[in-house]
This record gives sequence, C-alpha cells and structure tokens, in this order.
Amino acid sequence: MSRRSLDALLTDVAACRVCAEHLDHEPRPVVQVGTRSRIVIIGQAPGRRVHESGIPWNDPSGDTLRRWLGLTSEQFYDPEIVALVPMGFCFPGSAKSGDKPPRPECAPLWHDEVLSMLPTDRLDIIIGTYAQTRYVENRKKTLTETVANWADYLPETVVLPHPSPRNQHWLTKNPWFETNTLPAVQERIAQVLA
Repeated sequence: MSRRSLDALLTDVAACRVCAEHLDHEPRPVVQVGTRSRIVIIGQAPGRRVHESGIPWNDPSGDTLRRWLGLTSEQFYDPEIVALVPMGFCFPGSAKSGDKPPRPECAPLWHDEVLSMLPTDRLDIIIGTYAQTRYVENRKKTLTETVANWADYLPETVVLPHPSPRNQHWLTKNPWFETNTLPAVQERIAQVLA
C-alpha cells in the first residue's frame, strides 16, 4: 500500500476516541509504524510515562526491552526498522498492582489494518500474556511455559515476558531466560537487520 495510506491510517489512529468513556484521562494513542518495519513489537499498552511523553517504551521497561533485544535507541525508534504496536494504543489507567489491562476494543479495531501495512517477511516480537493470547499459535498453558519453549516459535516469532521492573522476581526464578533465550533472540534480530 502507498505511504499516503499509512499516513491516513495513523491520522485516524491518532484521532481515535473509541474507548474514551472507559479512561480516566484523554485518549492518546501511541504507536510507531513504517512501511518497511521488519521487526514488529506487540506488547501490552502504554504506561503512564509513555502516555505523558507520547514516546513508546519511554520508561524503564523500554530500557530493559532494548537491552534484551540488543537494539540501540536509534534503531528502536526508527519506524522503518521497528514497528511498535501495543494491544491497546492508549494508557488504560492504573490498578492496585500496576496498570489496568489493555482496552479490549483496540486490537480488533486497528491491528489487522496496521499489520497489513508491514512486510510479510518480518519478525514478530510478542510480549506478555495479552499479546501472546492473540498472536501465538500453539502457546502453552502459562506465559512461563510459552517463553521456556521460545525455540518452537522461531524464526518468525519471538515470545517474551513483559520487561517491567515488576517482573524481576520472574527473571530471578527463571535464569535460563537471560542465559539461553536472550542470546538467541539477539542473534535472530541481527539476522533480520543484516
């Protein structure tokens, strides 16, 4: 599709107010897409910091994610290299232990059209339970089991836990993730970028 079509789509996304009545703040969709993005990161939803800045993954979770992937900030924020497509484009609000789940209206409304703008020979990086539920075929019973079986999904898909600082306990309990999974993930990303 033409570049103008992507621009028009992103204009419509930016103007979206479908879930406004469910938010305690003004909607601010945060998404990054380019027509040549060969790495697509599908995560949960923007947090409060990202909502305030309008910059995706502009928080400690993003710092961890970039380290995990072996990407520089310049690579990560280049829409012609990386597309950032959360399950919910707007910050859903805060809950007692973290953020609320992504709004369920968003992915069915926007994802098919946004993803259709991207190359078909891409690497999808699917982060967290919400994204894995929608996008990972043959996923296991739990996120930990799915991530532990990461090699089953390569070379087209990478499955990751959320890089939130709140998940430090999970990382401590699963040291194989940093020693086995991340080197393979970084190698696959390097292949895509080559």
